[in-house]
Amino acid sequence: MRIAFRADASVQIGTGHVMRCLTLADALRAQGHECLFICRDHPGCLSELINQRGYELHLLTHKIPTDLENESDNLLAHAEWLGVPWQKDAEQTNRVLSGQTVDWLVADHYALDSRWERQIASKVKRILVIDDLADRKHQADILLDQNALGERIKERYRDLVNLQCGLFLGPQYALLGQEYRLLASAMPERDGHVSRVLIFVGGSDPHHLTEQYLEALASPPFKHLAVDVVIGKNHPSPEKVGKIVESRDGARLYTGLPSLSALLVRADLILGAGGATNWERMCLGLPAIVVSVARNQESINEELDHLSLLHFLGRAEDVSVEEIRTCLASVLENTRCNADQSRAMRQVVDGTGTARLVEAMEQISHAIA
Repeated sequence: MRIAFRADASVQIGTGHVMRCLTLADALRAQGHECLFICRDHPGCLSELINQRGYELHLLTHKIPTDLENESDNLLAHAEWLGVPWQKDAEQTNRVLSGQTVDWLVADHYALDSRWERQIASKVKRILVIDDLADRKHQADILLDQNALGERIKERYRDLVNLQCGLFLGPQYALLGQEYRLLASAMPERDGHVSRVLIFVGGSDPHHLTEQYLEALASPPFKHLAVDVVIGKNHPSPEKVGKIVESRDGARLYTGLPSLSALLVRADLILGAGGATNWERMCLGLPAIVVSVARNQESINEELDHLSLLHFLGRAEDVSVEEIRTCLASVLENTRCNADQSRAMRQVVDGTGTARLVEAMEQISHAIA
């Protein structure tokens, strides 16, 4: 098969959409399929990473002079993330796809909906949409929402997709690299004691949450903890983080990692922001303290906190260093609770979600061949 991905990364958007598409592309390529990426040339678009991973990349012009407000009645909540009207994006994407056979188009973008998908449909055989928000209509063959949790998941997209669309909902379809499945099968149960902490907020950190976590850990009760810090390419102040890490004994800073898996395995607790990292660390049974850095993270973090699968402190705009310290102290004291939480997490995410999705894509393509 030949699969095209339409996803963007930027300082504003973050890197999660492109990163999970790369995970799916890696799994598809491992099965002998060809993948290409279509991305807009936003600042922080991860073009270097996509090229390094060996994928064909088509960059769309970052900014085309236009007035988005002219169609304000039809704008989606995240329309500005696209940088151009959806019609222009569809036109540019169709231009890239013209003259080639594309078995699947994978669209992972909060600024695209059924209008865009219908414009693309004539250029591709099948469309797969990756979504988390359930806030707009889609016209697709498969819709994946790996973050869908709770009793309402079956109703979430009832009125938002076409009747023929297959729904893949829940963390059993979480897009994780195969290393997570392999590591999870080999890992012993965690005992709940915390001696090493991992900090990772995501590809960008607009609220400087990394620094807040480090400030909390600087308190005397936590001086004994070893600390690993990972920052993404789009972090706003890497030099400042580097100086803080350098000043702490037993702390190390990492950038540009191809995978978090090795650090997640050796950590006993992660201080993070939710997002896709939720499923990676849950697959490996790693307890977490989480602060949301984007609106789309809040509901899933609240649900996971309700299920006792993480400790959620709220939004980055509202959380204080003292709240982080208080939660840290509680987690360090409750080793039995940590161990129970770890076992429960591993039952929710088994690490085979990517393989399940690839198999479904192959079966659908074979059925129509």
